[in-house]
Amino acid sequence: MIPPYPPYDPPDFNAAPLIAAPAARTADVIKDGVAPEGFHATSNHPEYVHLGGGRWVLARESRMDCVLVLRGETIEVVEPRRLKAGDRVVMGRTENGEEGIYVHTNGFAFETGKTGDKFSFRTRGTRETPFSRSYDQLYNILRHDRDHGYIVWVMGPAVAFDKDSRDAMQALIENGYCHALMAGNALATHDLEAGHFRTGLGQDIYTQEIQPLGHYNHLDILNTVRREGSIRAALPVLGIRDGIIYACEKQNVPYVLAGSIRDDGPLPEVIGNAYEAQDAMRAHARKATTVITLATMLHSIAFGNMTPSYHVEPAGTVRPVFFYIVDMSEFSADKLANRGSGQAMAILTNVQDFMINLWNNLAKPAPACE
Repeated sequence: MIPPYPPYDPPDFNAAPLIAAPAARTADVIKDGVAPEGFHATSNHPEYVHLGGGRWVLARESRMDCVLVLRGETIEVVEPRRLKAGDRVVMGRTENGEEGIYVHTNGFAFETGKTGDKFSFRTRGTRETPFSRSYDQLYNILRHDRDHGYIVWVMGPAVAFDKDSRDAMQALIENGYCHALMAGNALATHDLEAGHFRTGLGQDIYTQEIQPLGHYNHLDILNTVRREGSIRAALPVLGIRDGIIYACEKQNVPYVLAGSIRDDGPLPEVIGNAYEAQDAMRAHARKATTVITLATMLHSIAFGNMTPSYHVEPAGTVRPVFFYIVDMSEFSADKLANRGSGQAMAILTNVQDFMINLWNNLAKPAPACE
């Protein structure tokens, strides 16, 4: 299959001004977890460091608000809390080669659709924007990355509150369109509630009717899973044979459940320590080639900050990382972009409708031209 994205155009280091760039400076870490004054903070764009003699090295996994550590002839992107005394940190606050650091923001020649007119209508994506082309592009990307990438979903509980969207996500997992799932206690709890009681927060997931004492349902689920010691052990006890978490367990798809202050229970798999949860999520962010976040502002922004805008393949090829945020609110997409994830593409719609539309199209045979 032809990759559904343009080839990477690397910087020309033999042209001005980069040909005259000095070698980057480094300074040693004195105290664990503390970067030297004047350290260079990373973006999620490809970042190159000049080691001298025309040797420019690409940081393979640049992501937001980290530092660059020189280890021999390689550059490692490290969270400041992970720094150890003696680490050699790249120094400098400029980004165009002046201090041997170059941030490459236009490596992929995506079409912008702009005409060059000084004035035009509808230049910003809103709920009125037609997303037909965005869907078609996403279908192609997912078909490609099912076999040639790493697809990560970041999901709020709304997906589990509707029967059809829950079924759609189960089908996507079972058909290879999910390599990892990031969520919180709520998504997993209410998905299990739907599997056992057919409710979400006490409301029937199909008819939307409130069930008698339904507000106890998710609490009973939490209690049962905690008694059994794990989700996997509780599934047969609860008689659950469908759903998002069931599909992950059945297909051995890893999922990370990050805890929050609001959690009930929580489920035994929920990671209560924020930094341990961050580490677990970041392990998947570093492998991601396509990310789809659904109806969860905090998780979307958090995962966006962890995710590079590019991915270096084992053969050294550089490809883009596609990041979609799906939400009814423009605010969520704007806030993600304002936190530095400018490459994120928004599809502003009801997430349940999005899931159903997505699966209905992916379930069809791919067009012959693909």
